[in-house]
Amino acid sequence: MIDLMTFAGLALGIAAVYYVMARGQIQALLLNIDAFVLVFGGTIAATLVTFPFKLLKQCPHGLWLTFFPPRTEGPGDIIRKLVYLSGKARMSGIPSLQDDAAKTNDRFLREGIQMVVDNYPPEVIRDSLEKEIMFTRKRHGQLAGVFRMMGTYSPIFGLLGTLIGVVQVLRNLQDPTAMGTSMAIAVTTTFYGIFGANFLFLPVSGKLNAHTEEEMLLKEVMIEGILSIQEGDIPLLVSKKLESYLAFHLREKELHGKSAVKSTGGVRKR
Repeated sequence: MIDLMTFAGLALGIAAVYYVMARGQIQALLLNIDAFVLVFGGTIAATLVTFPFKLLKQCPHGLWLTFFPPRTEGPGDIIRKLVYLSGKARMSGIPSLQDDAAKTNDRFLREGIQMVVDNYPPEVIRDSLEKEIMFTRKRHGQLAGVFRMMGTYSPIFGLLGTLIGVVQVLRNLQDPTAMGTSMAIAVTTTFYGIFGANFLFLPVSGKLNAHTEEEMLLKEVMIEGILSIQEGDIPLLVSKKLESYLAFHLREKELHGKSAVKSTGGVRKR
């Protein structure tokens, strides 16, 4: 599945930057291979020093997911599936869910239903599934953290290129041609550093975090549905319970986002 928003945002950003550059007739001046190598080569090198290889080898996959996320079931699909399973469990008994568990593509849901079939205590099921959510969120957060750190390194290497360019300018005060080349490096490294951070590394980190939170919320809904099935709730009650749970957490997330904006950039009324 193609993430059209990612492609649209990237295309719009590049178009906006190019338009401003074209208006000033400087687009050719910013195509500097030395500046590109310094910023992106330095950023990659610093990232290799910072993180272990077992985490870095997941970065290409994380970058791919930003543009081509996997096709997953939405909250409505998950709720309908859990409601169906609750109805089947009420009519034919929980052991009848054995075949459904084996046919379920989602590993998390499959393991949860299987634990219900195997008659695990509810507290064990919840604890096991919540720990898996915690470990998954931590693992995904580490991958997003790699790109976030690259977004931190990129402008710094842009600043480093600027300093190198200024030093070169000072060394060539008597040669206007050499001064122009040195100043071009000083300016373009800053451009590449800021561009790389704000149009690649930080957006990828944010997109991965958004995918993670969406996935974790679905898994939390699955936990509530699995435990409702084990309790023997009727399908209507399961549906209402899961819809209420989902609506509550989405509302909490929205309120949390608004409070974060107010705390960082809002104006406090007196």
